[in-house]
Amino acid sequence: MADLIRSGAGAASRRRFMQHAGATSAVAAAATLGLSVEAAEPAQKFDETFDMVVCGSGCGGLASALFAKWQGNSAVILEKAGSIGGTTAKAAFWYWVPNNEAMKKAGIADPKPDFLKYVARLSNPQGYDAAHSRFGLTQWEYEMCEAIYDSASPAAELLAAKGALPYRHCPDVPDYFSELPEDKAPKGRVLVPAGAIPSMSDGGLVAVRTMSTKARQDGIPIRTGMRVVKIIQNPAGRVIGVEAQDELGATVRLRARKAVIFATGGFTHNVELRKNFLNGPIYGGCAAPSNEGDFVKMAGPLGAQLRNMNYAWSCPIPLEKAVARDGSMSGMFSVAGDSMLFVNKYGKRTVNEKLQYNELAQTFFEWDGAKAEYPNLVRVAVWDQRSQQNSASAEYGRLIVPPGTDDRHVIKGNTLAELARAIDERFAKYAGVIGGARPSTDFLQNLQASITRFNGFAKSGKDLDFKRGERNVELLFNGDVKDEPGRANPTMWPLSDTGPYYAALVVSGTLDTKGGPKTDTHGRVLDGNDKPIAGLYGVGNCVASASGRAYWAGGATLGPIIAFSYRTANAASADGGSAA
Repeated sequence: MADLIRSGAGAASRRRFMQHAGATSAVAAAATLGLSVEAAEPAQKFDETFDMVVCGSGCGGLASALFAKWQGNSAVILEKAGSIGGTTAKAAFWYWVPNNEAMKKAGIADPKPDFLKYVARLSNPQGYDAAHSRFGLTQWEYEMCEAIYDSASPAAELLAAKGALPYRHCPDVPDYFSELPEDKAPKGRVLVPAGAIPSMSDGGLVAVRTMSTKARQDGIPIRTGMRVVKIIQNPAGRVIGVEAQDELGATVRLRARKAVIFATGGFTHNVELRKNFLNGPIYGGCAAPSNEGDFVKMAGPLGAQLRNMNYAWSCPIPLEKAVARDGSMSGMFSVAGDSMLFVNKYGKRTVNEKLQYNELAQTFFEWDGAKAEYPNLVRVAVWDQRSQQNSASAEYGRLIVPPGTDDRHVIKGNTLAELARAIDERFAKYAGVIGGARPSTDFLQNLQASITRFNGFAKSGKDLDFKRGERNVELLFNGDVKDEPGRANPTMWPLSDTGPYYAALVVSGTLDTKGGPKTDTHGRVLDGNDKPIAGLYGVGNCVASASGRAYWAGGATLGPIIAFSYRTANAASADGGSAA
């Protein structure tokens, strides 16, 4: 690096860096690099200086920079990819805001103790205790959940008031476990960007557009194609800046008078980290391709404490797109179709297909100790022409897609026997990544029996095996189905006795991971002794979530991110900083 500066390459990189604000070229997700920390010499030169250097341009980065600017600080946003928005740009951008102002105006009560009981019941089910002062949560978990309740609404209101993120209220959207007695406000916590379409599937694009527009109006530069590769400390150990590389490998250094804030997403696309930390066979995910766990790598040498590394915001995904690392892939928020069921490689139905996506993803990990296998590692979604005609959609990661859209994952057959042969061929094609799994020799026979049993349940409206359609969240994500007047269960209808039939191979994946360096309620990254690493802050999926295994509701990622961006920017603004 010093050689680069002496040779004059530093000056050239500075010129290129100043031109990056309008860069739009795409960057392929790089393989994991060796990322390190460098102690700066007292006379260290920086290319530019800001109060805050924010890494990442998704919701966490944009919100943190905006909140910091509104506190009177200068800020810059560095984005590794060639375009802004990260995973946020792919999201529907529901954001879960407890006790929000719209709820209050509608007369929906959301008492804090009941909110905390609900999140504790889901995040730590084995330790939940309604009589305990913290309901069984650790002190850190409890304080982090309190912070969400206290700050999500003020943060959302400030973003709306400033024109960065106007919203509309979704009073009828239920929490994912709204039936639990602990959930005293089962509906009303969800907000979406005001400009989102009625289905709300484009909310992320709207949010990135409005927030980035406001950032630029307020003088916050957003530099794309800038991968942060080093965290710079002064001799006293305080973080004072970062080193980044542009798309051509040129190096720039930015000083942060007060704070470096990381909001760079999780480690979904880092295979090594996934295998070492996640608690099941994950085939990739829907996060931005640039989410490779860079902050985990960089924060480690500083002594950052890691937390919640074994969990992710999970969802089922199509096998083909996962293997291809398709950057456009969306998680299956909604398993579409009523004349549709899932079977495993034995042709047996083993799950409620409409189970909420995070919970459905966990069921792929069941281990058969006697056979030494994951019998549900790959599931087969099967549907008929009726669902194809009435439930096709290109939104929310649905497998049943309209004609003319990307349907490479779809397997077709005019009869069940023909479909079974095509399914076996598809398994064979991907044998190298699914442990050589193939449909059993009695797959077709079992599939026919599974359909017959399912059809009986569909006619009666009662799924006696898995209770499909009996919970509010299953109706929320049911998708479009053909209207059948008088039927009791809108999630089920008998599959046709005649073809054509369709199928798709489904595996478990992530929306993004939810573990990383532990922070306090003000976003300060903590070391192994729970002491803040001076000058270093983190927000979003690059740091540890106090949610544990739970996915509390739609928007339970983005609502807390907004809350902690607000708290982090406020704390960093008050940080006295240090001379380089």
